Amino acid sequence: MKRFKQILGSSGRMIFVLILLFLTFSFAMFQGGFVSWFIFYVSVPFILYSVLLSFYPLRNLRTERVVHTPRVRSGHRFSATVTVRRAFPFPLLYTVLEEQAQSARLKVRMADTGRQLLLPGFRREFSWTYEIGEMPRGEHVLEGVTVETADFFGWVRKRQLLPARQSVLVYPNTVDMMYRPIGSSFDQGSIAAPFTLVKDTTMASGIRDYQPGDRVSWIHWKSFARTQTMRTKEFEDRQSQDLFLLDDRSPSKSFEIQVELIASILTSVVASHASVAYLSAGTPRAFFPLIQSDEQLQRALYHLAKVQDDLDRPIEAVVGQDLKQVRVSSLVYVTGSLSREMVDEIRRNVTSLSQCLCLVVREAGQSVTPEDEKNHQYARSKGFHVKVIGPENFASAFMEANRS
Repeated sequence: MKRFKQILGSSGRMIFVLILLFLTFSFAMFQGGFVSWFIFYVSVPFILYSVLLSFYPLRNLRTERVVHTPRVRSGHRFSATVTVRRAFPFPLLYTVLEEQAQSARLKVRMADTGRQLLLPGFRREFSWTYEIGEMPRGEHVLEGVTVETADFFGWVRKRQLLPARQSVLVYPNTVDMMYRPIGSSFDQGSIAAPFTLVKDTTMASGIRDYQPGDRVSWIHWKSFARTQTMRTKEFEDRQSQDLFLLDDRSPSKSFEIQVELIASILTSVVASHASVAYLSAGTPRAFFPLIQSDEQLQRALYHLAKVQDDLDRPIEAVVGQDLKQVRVSSLVYVTGSLSREMVDEIRRNVTSLSQCLCLVVREAGQSVTPEDEKNHQYARSKGFHVKVIGPENFASAFMEANRS
Protein backbone atom coordinates (compact mmCIF):
# COMPACT_ATOMS: atom_id res chain seq x y z
CA MET A 1 0.00 0.00 0.00
CA LYS A 2 2.81 2.41 0.87
CA ARG A 3 4.60 1.61 -2.38
CA PHE A 4 1.34 2.13 -4.31
CA LYS A 5 0.85 5.54 -2.74
CA GLN A 6 4.40 6.53 -3.68
CA ILE A 7 3.84 5.51 -7.30
CA LEU A 8 0.50 7.29 -7.38
CA GLY A 9 2.03 10.41 -5.91
CA SER A 10 4.88 10.44 -8.44
CA SER A 11 2.47 9.88 -11.31
CA GLY A 12 0.21 12.63 -10.03
CA ARG A 13 3.08 15.12 -9.93
CA MET A 14 4.12 14.15 -13.48
CA ILE A 15 0.55 14.60 -14.74
CA PHE A 16 0.44 18.02 -13.08
CA VAL A 17 3.65 19.09 -14.87
CA LEU A 18 2.33 17.86 -18.25
CA ILE A 19 -0.98 19.64 -17.71
CA LEU A 20 0.95 22.81 -16.88
CA LEU A 21 2.92 22.47 -20.14
CA PHE A 22 -0.30 21.93 -22.10
CA LEU A 23 -1.98 24.96 -20.50
CA THR A 24 0.90 27.32 -21.22
CA PHE A 25 1.11 26.09 -24.81
CA SER A 26 -2.66 26.40 -25.29
CA PHE A 27 -2.61 29.90 -23.84
CA ALA A 28 0.16 30.93 -26.26
CA MET A 29 -1.65 29.37 -29.25
CA PHE A 30 -5.03 30.91 -28.60
CA GLN A 31 -3.93 34.21 -27.11
CA GLY A 32 -0.97 34.88 -29.37
CA GLY A 33 1.31 37.84 -28.96
CA PHE A 34 4.71 38.28 -27.44
CA VAL A 35 3.69 38.00 -23.77
CA SER A 36 1.89 34.68 -24.04
CA TRP A 37 4.69 33.04 -26.07
CA PHE A 38 7.28 34.52 -23.72
CA ILE A 39 5.51 32.87 -20.76
CA PHE A 40 5.50 29.54 -22.63
CA TYR A 41 9.20 29.64 -23.58
CA VAL A 42 10.21 30.74 -20.08
CA SER A 43 8.26 27.89 -18.47
CA VAL A 44 9.60 25.21 -20.86
CA PRO A 45 13.09 24.86 -19.21
CA PHE A 46 11.54 24.49 -15.76
CA ILE A 47 8.97 21.99 -16.97
CA LEU A 48 11.61 20.08 -18.93
CA TYR A 49 13.86 19.88 -15.86
CA SER A 50 10.94 18.59 -13.79
CA VAL A 51 10.25 15.87 -16.36
CA LEU A 52 13.90 14.81 -16.52
CA LEU A 53 14.17 14.81 -12.71
CA SER A 54 11.18 12.51 -12.44
CA PHE A 55 13.05 9.94 -14.55
CA TYR A 56 16.40 10.38 -12.78
CA PRO A 57 17.08 7.17 -10.74
CA LEU A 58 18.11 8.12 -7.20
CA ARG A 59 18.41 4.44 -6.35
CA ASN A 60 21.64 4.31 -8.38
CA LEU A 61 23.34 6.63 -5.91
CA ARG A 62 25.79 5.04 -3.48
CA THR A 63 26.62 6.24 -0.01
CA GLU A 64 29.43 5.63 2.46
CA ARG A 65 29.69 6.60 6.12
CA VAL A 66 32.98 7.18 7.93
CA VAL A 67 32.72 7.33 11.72
CA HIS A 68 35.27 9.64 13.35
CA THR A 69 34.50 8.54 16.92
CA PRO A 70 34.46 4.70 16.84
CA ARG A 71 34.31 4.37 20.65
CA VAL A 72 31.71 6.63 22.19
CA ARG A 73 30.70 7.00 25.82
CA SER A 74 27.32 8.07 27.09
CA GLY A 75 26.95 11.84 27.09
CA HIS A 76 29.86 12.36 24.69
CA ARG A 77 29.69 13.46 21.06
CA PHE A 78 29.45 11.31 17.96
CA SER A 79 30.86 12.47 14.62
CA ALA A 80 30.62 10.99 11.13
CA THR A 81 30.95 11.96 7.48
CA VAL A 82 28.46 10.77 4.86
CA THR A 83 29.63 10.69 1.25
CA VAL A 84 27.24 10.21 -1.70
CA ARG A 85 28.59 9.13 -5.09
CA ARG A 86 26.88 8.88 -8.48
CA ALA A 87 27.90 7.90 -11.99
CA PHE A 88 25.82 10.34 -14.06
CA PRO A 89 26.27 14.08 -13.25
CA PHE A 90 22.64 15.16 -13.56
CA PRO A 91 22.22 18.64 -12.04
CA LEU A 92 20.59 18.39 -8.62
CA LEU A 93 19.25 21.49 -6.93
CA TYR A 94 17.77 21.47 -3.44
CA THR A 95 18.93 18.17 -1.97
CA VAL A 96 18.39 17.15 1.64
CA LEU A 97 20.47 14.41 3.28
CA GLU A 98 19.03 12.85 6.43
CA GLU A 99 20.53 10.12 8.61
CA GLN A 100 18.08 7.35 9.46
CA ALA A 101 18.26 5.50 12.80
CA GLN A 102 16.14 2.91 14.57
CA SER A 103 16.56 4.14 18.13
CA ALA A 104 13.88 6.58 19.29
CA ARG A 105 16.28 8.18 21.77
CA LEU A 106 18.86 8.75 19.05
CA LYS A 107 16.24 10.29 16.75
CA VAL A 108 15.55 12.90 19.40
CA ARG A 109 19.26 13.78 19.57
CA MET A 110 19.43 13.95 15.76
CA ALA A 111 16.46 16.29 15.39
CA ASP A 112 18.68 19.36 14.91
CA THR A 113 21.86 17.90 13.42
CA GLY A 114 20.64 14.87 11.47
CA ARG A 115 19.60 16.81 8.33
CA GLN A 116 21.58 18.89 5.85
CA LEU A 117 20.54 20.91 2.80
CA LEU A 118 23.00 20.80 -0.12
CA LEU A 119 23.20 22.09 -3.69
CA PRO A 120 25.20 19.35 -5.44
CA GLY A 121 24.84 20.72 -8.97
CA PHE A 122 26.83 18.58 -11.41
CA ARG A 123 29.18 17.12 -8.79
CA ARG A 124 29.59 13.36 -8.93
CA GLU A 125 30.51 13.22 -5.24
CA PHE A 126 29.31 15.30 -2.31
CA SER A 127 29.68 14.80 1.43
CA TRP A 128 28.27 15.96 4.73
CA THR A 129 29.88 15.90 8.19
CA TYR A 130 27.67 16.01 11.26
CA GLU A 131 27.98 15.71 15.04
CA ILE A 132 25.55 14.47 17.66
CA GLY A 133 26.13 15.71 21.19
CA GLU A 134 25.30 13.78 24.36
CA MET A 135 24.85 10.37 22.78
CA PRO A 136 22.47 8.08 24.70
CA ARG A 137 23.85 4.77 25.97
CA GLY A 138 22.97 1.67 23.98
CA GLU A 139 23.39 -0.04 20.64
CA HIS A 140 22.09 2.22 17.89
CA VAL A 141 21.64 1.04 14.31
CA LEU A 142 22.09 3.60 11.54
CA GLU A 143 20.01 2.29 8.64
CA GLY A 144 21.28 4.61 5.94
CA VAL A 145 20.91 8.07 4.44
CA THR A 146 17.72 9.43 2.90
CA VAL A 147 18.25 11.63 -0.15
CA GLU A 148 15.37 13.96 -1.01
CA THR A 149 15.52 16.36 -3.95
CA ALA A 150 13.11 18.62 -5.80
CA ASP A 151 12.90 20.89 -8.82
CA PHE A 152 12.86 24.69 -8.79
CA PHE A 153 9.27 25.08 -7.60
CA GLY A 154 8.68 21.76 -5.83
CA TRP A 155 6.49 20.40 -8.58
CA VAL A 156 8.44 17.11 -8.58
CA ARG A 157 9.92 15.64 -5.42
CA LYS A 158 11.95 12.45 -5.16
CA ARG A 159 13.02 10.58 -2.06
CA GLN A 160 15.24 7.52 -1.76
CA LEU A 161 16.82 5.64 1.14
CA LEU A 162 20.44 4.75 0.42
CA PRO A 163 21.24 1.76 2.66
CA ALA A 164 24.38 2.03 4.79
CA ARG A 165 23.61 -0.10 7.83
CA GLN A 166 26.05 0.36 10.69
CA SER A 167 25.88 -0.26 14.43
CA VAL A 168 27.12 2.35 16.88
CA LEU A 169 27.77 1.09 20.39
CA VAL A 170 27.68 3.77 23.08
CA TYR A 171 29.36 2.59 26.26
CA PRO A 172 28.33 3.84 29.71
CA ASN A 173 30.28 6.74 31.11
CA THR A 174 32.71 5.91 33.93
CA VAL A 175 34.03 7.86 36.89
CA ASP A 176 37.48 7.41 38.42
CA MET A 177 36.93 5.64 41.72
CA MET A 178 39.27 4.93 44.62
CA TYR A 179 38.69 1.19 45.00
CA ARG A 180 39.43 -0.27 48.42
CA PRO A 181 38.27 -3.77 49.40
CA ILE A 182 35.52 -3.90 51.99
CA GLY A 183 36.85 -7.16 53.39
CA SER A 184 39.60 -9.72 52.81
CA SER A 185 39.46 -13.50 52.97
CA PHE A 186 42.21 -16.05 53.56
CA ASP A 187 42.28 -19.75 54.12
CA GLN A 188 42.12 -19.25 57.91
CA GLY A 189 39.10 -16.95 57.93
CA SER A 190 37.98 -13.42 57.17
CA ILE A 191 39.64 -10.23 58.37
CA ALA A 192 39.46 -6.58 57.38
CA ALA A 193 42.33 -5.23 55.32
CA PRO A 194 42.81 -2.19 53.08
CA PHE A 195 45.00 -4.01 50.53
CA THR A 196 44.06 -6.01 47.50
CA LEU A 197 47.04 -8.37 47.56
CA VAL A 198 48.97 -9.74 50.53
CA LYS A 199 52.04 -11.92 50.85
CA ASP A 200 51.58 -15.55 51.78
CA THR A 201 54.74 -15.97 53.90
CA THR A 202 54.22 -19.71 54.30
CA MET A 203 55.26 -20.42 50.71
CA ALA A 204 58.44 -19.04 49.12
CA SER A 205 58.54 -19.07 45.34
CA GLY A 206 62.12 -17.78 44.84
CA ILE A 207 64.69 -15.24 45.94
CA ARG A 208 65.57 -11.74 44.76
CA ASP A 209 67.95 -8.89 45.65
CA TYR A 210 67.40 -7.25 49.02
CA GLN A 211 65.46 -3.98 48.97
CA PRO A 212 65.21 -1.41 51.79
CA GLY A 213 62.12 -2.11 53.84
CA ASP A 214 62.24 -5.90 53.53
CA ARG A 215 61.74 -7.72 56.80
CA VAL A 216 64.68 -9.42 58.46
CA SER A 217 62.71 -12.67 58.61
CA TRP A 218 62.52 -12.64 54.80
CA ILE A 219 66.32 -12.69 54.31
CA HIS A 220 67.62 -15.87 52.70
CA TRP A 221 70.54 -16.59 55.09
CA LYS A 222 71.84 -19.63 53.22
CA SER A 223 72.33 -17.56 50.08
CA PHE A 224 74.01 -14.79 52.12
CA ALA A 225 76.45 -17.28 53.69
CA ARG A 226 77.36 -18.61 50.26
CA THR A 227 77.64 -15.39 48.22
CA GLN A 228 77.97 -12.68 50.92
CA THR A 229 75.13 -10.85 49.12
CA MET A 230 71.87 -9.93 50.83
CA ARG A 231 69.01 -11.78 49.14
CA THR A 232 65.33 -11.83 50.10
CA LYS A 233 62.76 -14.59 49.80
CA GLU A 234 60.10 -13.98 47.15
CA PHE A 235 56.59 -15.04 48.20
CA GLU A 236 53.47 -15.73 46.20
CA ASP A 237 50.86 -13.01 46.05
CA ARG A 238 47.53 -14.24 47.24
CA GLN A 239 44.18 -12.72 46.54
CA SER A 240 42.94 -10.95 49.63
CA GLN A 241 39.56 -9.99 48.25
CA ASP A 242 36.89 -12.17 46.68
CA LEU A 243 34.37 -9.59 45.49
CA PHE A 244 30.94 -10.41 44.10
CA LEU A 245 29.02 -7.61 42.36
CA LEU A 246 25.25 -8.01 42.10
CA ASP A 247 23.30 -5.67 39.81
CA ASP A 248 19.53 -5.22 40.22
CA ARG A 249 18.00 -4.39 36.83
CA SER A 250 14.53 -3.64 38.14
CA PRO A 251 12.86 -0.65 36.43
CA SER A 252 14.08 2.56 38.04
CA LYS A 253 14.32 6.26 37.22
CA SER A 254 17.99 6.15 38.17
CA PHE A 255 18.86 3.12 36.04
CA GLU A 256 21.22 5.01 33.71
CA ILE A 257 23.13 6.29 36.74
CA GLN A 258 23.19 2.74 38.09
CA VAL A 259 24.76 1.45 34.87
CA GLU A 260 27.45 4.14 35.11
CA LEU A 261 28.15 3.10 38.70
CA ILE A 262 28.50 -0.57 37.76
CA ALA A 263 30.86 0.30 34.90
CA SER A 264 32.92 2.52 37.20
CA ILE A 265 33.22 -0.22 39.83
CA LEU A 266 34.33 -2.84 37.32
CA THR A 267 36.86 -0.49 35.74
CA SER A 268 38.33 0.53 39.10
CA VAL A 269 38.60 -3.09 40.33
CA VAL A 270 40.51 -4.16 37.20
CA ALA A 271 42.70 -1.06 37.38
CA SER A 272 43.58 -2.03 40.97
CA HIS A 273 44.75 -5.47 39.76
CA ALA A 274 41.95 -7.18 41.65
CA SER A 275 39.21 -9.49 40.40
CA VAL A 276 35.43 -9.48 40.65
CA ALA A 277 32.52 -11.74 39.76
CA TYR A 278 29.56 -9.89 38.28
CA LEU A 279 25.92 -10.99 38.12
CA SER A 280 23.50 -8.83 36.13
CA ALA A 281 20.03 -9.83 37.29
CA GLY A 282 17.53 -9.12 34.53
CA THR A 283 15.70 -10.70 31.62
CA PRO A 284 17.83 -12.46 30.64
CA ARG A 285 20.43 -12.65 33.36
CA ALA A 286 24.13 -12.31 32.58
CA PHE A 287 26.92 -13.74 34.68
CA PHE A 288 30.64 -13.01 34.44
CA PRO A 289 32.42 -15.42 36.83
CA LEU A 290 35.77 -13.62 36.63
CA ILE A 291 36.62 -10.10 35.53
CA GLN A 292 40.32 -9.48 36.00
CA SER A 293 41.90 -8.67 32.63
CA ASP A 294 41.15 -5.88 30.17
CA GLU A 295 39.63 -8.37 27.75
CA GLN A 296 37.20 -9.65 30.39
CA LEU A 297 36.39 -6.07 31.35
CA GLN A 298 35.56 -5.17 27.74
CA ARG A 299 33.08 -8.06 27.55
CA ALA A 300 31.34 -6.77 30.65
CA LEU A 301 31.29 -3.19 29.34
CA TYR A 302 29.81 -4.47 26.07
CA HIS A 303 27.01 -6.01 28.10
CA LEU A 304 26.50 -2.76 30.02
CA ALA A 305 26.32 -0.79 26.79
CA LYS A 306 23.20 -2.71 25.71
CA VAL A 307 21.59 -3.62 29.03
CA GLN A 308 18.10 -2.40 29.94
CA ASP A 309 16.03 -2.26 33.14
CA ASP A 310 14.00 -5.28 32.13
CA LEU A 311 13.66 -7.33 35.32
CA ASP A 312 9.94 -8.12 35.48
CA ARG A 313 9.93 -9.91 38.85
CA PRO A 314 11.23 -9.06 42.34
CA ILE A 315 14.96 -9.66 42.36
CA GLU A 316 14.80 -11.86 45.46
CA ALA A 317 12.70 -14.32 43.42
CA VAL A 318 15.31 -14.48 40.67
CA VAL A 319 18.76 -14.69 42.27
CA GLY A 320 18.10 -17.19 45.07
CA GLN A 321 19.81 -20.14 43.39
CA ASP A 322 22.69 -17.96 42.20
CA LEU A 323 23.37 -16.66 45.69
CA LYS A 324 23.48 -20.18 47.11
CA GLN A 325 26.44 -20.93 44.85
CA VAL A 326 28.34 -17.78 45.86
CA ARG A 327 31.45 -18.54 47.93
CA VAL A 328 32.81 -15.07 48.64
CA SER A 329 33.34 -12.99 51.72
CA SER A 330 32.45 -9.58 50.21
CA LEU A 331 29.36 -8.69 48.21
CA VAL A 332 28.42 -5.35 46.64
CA TYR A 333 24.73 -5.04 45.83
CA VAL A 334 23.76 -2.17 43.52
CA THR A 335 20.07 -1.33 43.28
CA GLY A 336 17.63 1.51 42.81
CA SER A 337 15.51 0.38 45.76
CA LEU A 338 16.57 -1.76 48.71
CA SER A 339 13.94 -4.14 50.12
CA ARG A 340 13.84 -6.19 53.31
CA GLU A 341 13.11 -9.31 51.29
CA MET A 342 16.36 -8.93 49.38
CA VAL A 343 18.33 -8.34 52.58
CA ASP A 344 16.93 -11.56 54.02
CA GLU A 345 17.63 -13.41 50.76
CA ILE A 346 21.29 -12.39 50.81
CA ARG A 347 21.71 -13.22 54.50
CA ARG A 348 20.02 -16.59 54.11
CA ASN A 349 21.78 -17.82 50.96
CA VAL A 350 25.33 -16.43 51.08
CA THR A 351 26.70 -18.48 53.96
CA SER A 352 30.32 -17.32 53.68
CA LEU A 353 29.47 -13.63 53.64
CA SER A 354 31.35 -11.38 56.04
CA GLN A 355 30.93 -7.97 54.38
CA CYS A 356 28.00 -6.66 52.33
CA LEU A 357 27.83 -3.18 50.86
CA CYS A 358 24.46 -2.02 49.51
CA LEU A 359 24.72 0.92 47.12
CA VAL A 360 21.29 2.49 46.61
CA VAL A 361 21.42 4.71 43.53
CA ARG A 362 19.57 8.01 43.49
CA GLU A 363 19.36 10.86 41.01
CA ALA A 364 20.77 14.22 42.00
CA GLY A 365 18.33 15.93 44.35
CA GLN A 366 16.17 12.84 44.84
CA SER A 367 15.30 12.37 48.51
CA VAL A 368 14.98 9.13 50.47
CA THR A 369 11.44 8.23 51.46
CA PRO A 370 10.60 7.19 55.06
CA GLU A 371 9.84 3.67 53.83
CA ASP A 372 13.25 3.43 52.15
CA GLU A 373 14.95 4.71 55.31
CA LYS A 374 13.28 1.95 57.34
CA ASN A 375 14.58 -0.65 54.89
CA HIS A 376 18.07 0.84 55.13
CA GLN A 377 17.99 0.69 58.92
CA TYR A 378 16.81 -2.91 58.75
CA ALA A 379 19.76 -3.80 56.51
CA ARG A 380 22.19 -2.08 58.88
CA SER A 381 20.75 -4.04 61.76
CA LYS A 382 21.70 -7.21 59.86
CA GLY A 383 25.30 -6.02 59.58
CA PHE A 384 25.12 -4.58 56.06
CA HIS A 385 26.75 -1.31 55.02
CA VAL A 386 24.15 0.86 53.25
CA LYS A 387 25.03 3.94 51.26
CA VAL A 388 22.74 6.16 49.20
CA ILE A 389 24.87 7.17 46.26
CA GLY A 390 24.63 9.52 43.32
CA PRO A 391 26.98 10.72 40.56
CA GLU A 392 28.43 13.34 42.87
CA ASN A 393 29.94 10.79 45.28
CA PHE A 394 30.80 7.83 43.03
CA ALA A 395 34.52 8.40 43.50
CA SER A 396 34.44 7.92 47.27
CA ALA A 397 31.93 5.05 47.47
CA PHE A 398 34.35 2.42 48.78
CA MET A 399 36.34 4.76 50.98
CA GLU A 400 33.24 5.95 52.82
CA ALA A 401 31.95 2.39 52.99
CA ASN A 402 35.10 1.34 54.82
CA ARG A 403 34.62 4.13 57.35
CA SER A 404 30.96 3.39 57.96
